[in-house]
Amino acid sequence: MFTFKKEERLCRKSYLDALFTGGSSFFVFPFAIHLLEITDGSLPFPAQVVFSVPKRRFKKATDRNLVRRRLKEAYRLNKAKFYEELLRSNKQVVFLVSYSAKEIRDYAFLEKQLVYALHRLLDAVNPPAP
Repeated sequence: MFTFKKEERLCRKSYLDALFTGGSSFFVFPFAIHLLEITDGSLPFPAQVVFSVPKRRFKKATDRNLVRRRLKEAYRLNKAKFYEELLRSNKQVVFLVSYSAKEIRDYAFLEKQLVYALHRLLDAVNPPAP
């Protein structure tokens, strides 16, 4: 379960385009999250994700890669509960996590914030009953 396979990465251009045109978004420092719920059930996993670190903020590729690796590792270790909730509600989502801080943060902070962002994403997909 602690893997991050190619099928879990968002690569389909049509989903990426739909993510920005018809999806919703929210902000959890230091991430901007864009999400789109998939209704046709065509995904091999409950969620597909892409991580983005803008070149505008970090000019060196090594810095961008460092942040991206930290985000992927945090997601890989914490996706089990996220998948479980999506499977329980029979939903599929594609989402983008864009890093927006101006400095490189340590792994512990990124992991804590990513877990919180995943909880917010679940709340956006499954609104709580009144």
